Amino acid sequence: MEAREALQELRAALRAVLARVREGEPGEGREPFEPPRFWDALGRTFKEASQEATKLSLAFSRSPLPSAENCQKLSEDVQNAILAVATAYYWLPKGQGTTLRKMVRDATTEVVEGMIQLTETILISPLESLSQEQLISTGGVWEACEQVSSLPRNNQAAVVSALAACLSVVKDALEEMENIVFYLSSWVLLEWMLGSGFSEHLYSQALVEGQDPYSDITEDEELGFRGNRDTYWSEADRKLLSSCMGLIKASKACLKKVLSVVKAYGKAESPEQIAQLDDLADIANEISPSVDELALSMYPPVNQLAVRLNAAKLASVLKKVLEITKTSHVCPPSEEGWVQFLIGAVDHNMDKIKNFTQGEL
Repeated sequence: MEAREALQELRAALRAVLARVREGEPGEGREPFEPPRFWDALGRTFKEASQEATKLSLAFSRSPLPSAENCQKLSEDVQNAILAVATAYYWLPKGQGTTLRKMVRDATTEVVEGMIQLTETILISPLESLSQEQLISTGGVWEACEQVSSLPRNNQAAVVSALAACLSVVKDALEEMENIVFYLSSWVLLEWMLGSGFSEHLYSQALVEGQDPYSDITEDEELGFRGNRDTYWSEADRKLLSSCMGLIKASKACLKKVLSVVKAYGKAESPEQIAQLDDLADIANEISPSVDELALSMYPPVNQLAVRLNAAKLASVLKKVLEITKTSHVCPPSEEGWVQFLIGAVDHNMDKIKNFTQGEL
């Protein structure tokens, strides 16, 4: 068997394993699940996959190329290593938590995908040479295999990780939106100020006081300012957007507090606790996309009805997160106060958004 033919068959076999990992479901197993045994086995298989990636890469990067027999053995060793990784993943039962299982599955998928990428890179690279692309692909497999050491070891840790990731995305979205609000509220005013002799002191004062930068600019088509509603917010828009920003800030506060109580009180010792944590992670994952949709609808020209609908969707998700938190084991009576406070904050901002958009209905 020629080298390229062996690599092509290996690639096909790895793609079949990848499809099974993506589509298949772990079984519960007949034996009681033993976490130390599982994590030890998973770590070993990831390490072996890394080693096989190194052997495969080196074998086709120097002269002479491996014989047909050695090509076959290399291919079988890689396949066995990847099958061992997939098999270890399947040892993790559903009952340990869907959030944890998804993270282990994603890590497993990255290893298999990395090995496929390495095989494809060798196929398209000149044999008996070590290309930059092949080095990068080999390093990609190493990196994918090394992440096993940082995987959460139970569903509580997995949910903490998922919530932290959601919080980071929402923080970034809030910061970006604050920057855009400031920029769009000031750039046309600054341009007009520089062209008309408007003092820097009054410019700064207008921004601090939250005045409409366009209130004193006449609707002169020759000036071109007030006529282009695609590039600025009206006074009505800015009042609406203030409440929308309040809702996004409430999203950040919600995730921050939920993350805090899951860290402090979350447990993964019983099926009920594990299920409650998964419910929290599932609904919390909807916050970031809802924040993004609301933020996008806030760009000028503003469609106030679209803003209201997106705000209502985000408010609904936030209240679900807070309600699930309140009824779960992560929220003892001492923590119920902030839950009620945030529910009130969400309702307050949503009521203001409804009032500002009454004319759009």
